[in-house]
Amino acid sequence: MCQPAAVSRPPESPGDVRSLEHLRLFIHLALCRKENLLEHHFPMTELELRQNGARCGLQFVLHGPRSVKLAAVWSSASNEVLLYDATGHRFGRIRLPNKVA
Repeated sequence: MCQPAAVSRPPESPGDVRSLEHLRLFIHLALCRKENLLEHHFPMTELELRQNGARCGLQFVLHGPRSVKLAAVWSSASNEVLLYDATGHRFGRIRLPNKVA
């Protein structure tokens, strides 16, 4: 008998983020909630940030309706996320208590 696949639910708090996949889900949810966007309707792209050849973080861009773009940057050194609204103003800074692996 087949068992149903486990449904991965998005992490609700910074303490739930423990992997890159959790980080992606957490940021996508945070950006969608900022503009009251439906989570499954808008894609998010990601760009690896490098310093001296080594990854130092990731930049995320949520592509909303009518060319609206919201962004987030995760710094691996400080393990925090900076969130930016559609006008480019920072609206949040979230320190992640667990190391993202």
